Amino acid sequence: METPVFTGLSAFPLTPIAADGDIDEEAFARLVRRLAAAGVDSIGALGSTGSYAYLTLPERARAARIAVEHADGVPVVVGIGALRTRDVLAAAEDAQHAGAAGVLLAPVSYQPLTGDEVFGLYEDVTAHLSVPLVVYDNPRTTRFTFTDELYARVGRLPRVASVKIPGVPADPAAALARVARLREILPPHVTVGVSGDASGAAGLIAGCDAWYSVTAGTLPGPVLAITRAAQAGRAGRAQEESERLRPLWELFARHGSLRVIAAVAAELGLTPHDSLPRPLRGLSGDDHGQVADVLRRLRLDA
Repeated sequence: METPVFTGLSAFPLTPIAADGDIDEEAFARLVRRLAAAGVDSIGALGSTGSYAYLTLPERARAARIAVEHADGVPVVVGIGALRTRDVLAAAEDAQHAGAAGVLLAPVSYQPLTGDEVFGLYEDVTAHLSVPLVVYDNPRTTRFTFTDELYARVGRLPRVASVKIPGVPADPAAALARVARLREILPPHVTVGVSGDASGAAGLIAGCDAWYSVTAGTLPGPVLAITRAAQAGRAGRAQEESERLRPLWELFARHGSLRVIAAVAAELGLTPHDSLPRPLRGLSGDDHGQVADVLRRLRLDA
């Protein structure tokens, strides 16, 4: 199975919500076009940053169509997570009809899932897919943590093309060992992608194939610089560029990456000031001011 879509930088844009509660289609299309023009390797529509869990299935189908239409040929990976397998399958069908190059699935649930239930979810979904699938391990959101055994089981399912891991250890040797271990247990065609932007550079340097990035969905330039440096074997340069963005990573840790990146998009004039789906609220007052200050200090406000 070929997996070129699941390498390099995958940028995850917001799905801005207008004042009337509907998708702000103009702002969303603008974000997608910005990513395509920047030269990202793929676009991750309707990820956690894209607020998929707060949207109806018709809204998600519309967002998938908009993303593919405005991506200018850049592959689009569409999030299909939902509480019921029935709705995951419907979202997958809509994504495929929209022209998605792949889908992204986290084991979302209200009741805690068992390992067998998570495997069954991926087994059911991959049996109905005609495009590749990214396994999304996001324990902070789903409250479910994959074991290596489960990675190996799911990785052998048809259509599984990549695993999006929550990060790598901070110690470089431990990071190398972790990625090497994943290589051992996953089929050769399944790529390993890192998320958690503060450890993105470390993941690429340790041998991850892809970086699934929140920041790149609004600020593709600096994240592309890190990615291309790591891909070229210039680890020191990649680490230096990542360290430069540490004030942004610290804001992510303090307020959550979604709220911070929504404030970044608003500060840059890419979205309205309050574009998150209720009950989520955008940063305001001093908190928003901190974001604006970091953008100015890092010269990211242009």
